[in-house]
Amino acid sequence: MSLPYDKAIPSNTLLSVATDAARQAGAVLTECVRTGFRIEHKEIINLVTDADHQAEQRIIDVIHAAFPTHRVLAEERGLTKQSPSRYKWVIDPLDGTTNFAHRFPAYCVSIGVECDGRGIIGVVYDPTRDELFTAQIGHGAYLNGAPISVSTANHLDRALLVTGFAYDIRETQNNNLNHFVRFALKVQGLRRTGTAALDLCYVAAGRFDGFWEVTLNPWDMAAGVVILREAGGKVTDFKGAPHSIYGKELVASNGSIHQAMLDLLQEDATPS
Repeated sequence: MSLPYDKAIPSNTLLSVATDAARQAGAVLTECVRTGFRIEHKEIINLVTDADHQAEQRIIDVIHAAFPTHRVLAEERGLTKQSPSRYKWVIDPLDGTTNFAHRFPAYCVSIGVECDGRGIIGVVYDPTRDELFTAQIGHGAYLNGAPISVSTANHLDRALLVTGFAYDIRETQNNNLNHFVRFALKVQGLRRTGTAALDLCYVAAGRFDGFWEVTLNPWDMAAGVVILREAGGKVTDFKGAPHSIYGKELVASNGSIHQAMLDLLQEDATPS
């Protein structure tokens, strides 16, 4: 007899719940911007706000109301259930907390769903622009219901790239600064938004042509990777090997410039 946590769930149902949770969390963030919020420091430059916690709780409440046995891996509280469920929700209630704390309008809610360890659903909601990026594996990627796809740029000289820096940039040599300098001298333009989930979605929508980062967490990537792949993009590690959200590094692109990005990342940083 099949137990409830073994039961297969239609992807449309999962997507509907993820979308509802993302929109509700986005409403929480918008209300916190209006009424105010408290800021705490995890580390010197690593922030968390009570808006993070409120939005995270709202997402978890929505998920567990629909799927009580499902596991949730959340940024602020880790894994919420030790359950044998095939399904795990990987959520970032506020990707871009530093931006949010400064009221810089570049932040989002990110919700990914895994089944048997494979990402199958991605939802990223930007409440400042009311932009909802969605994807379910095998069904394409969408922005507010309209199909999206990656760009056609085929050379770094014509590419607009985006990257990010880790919170421990002051303490570690693996700080991405060497990569940043090399790419800056090779591409048409380079940006740093402060929100990896939106960066991935912007590559998916053709707004950026490529994205790389050296220190990421599962909740930064879970939703955006599904959306990017469904939009026709490519994701690997720095050596071109298959990507896992449980690894730290990521190279994401429209596919056409992927090898050129890998080649540049693998160059010896020492001048010849």
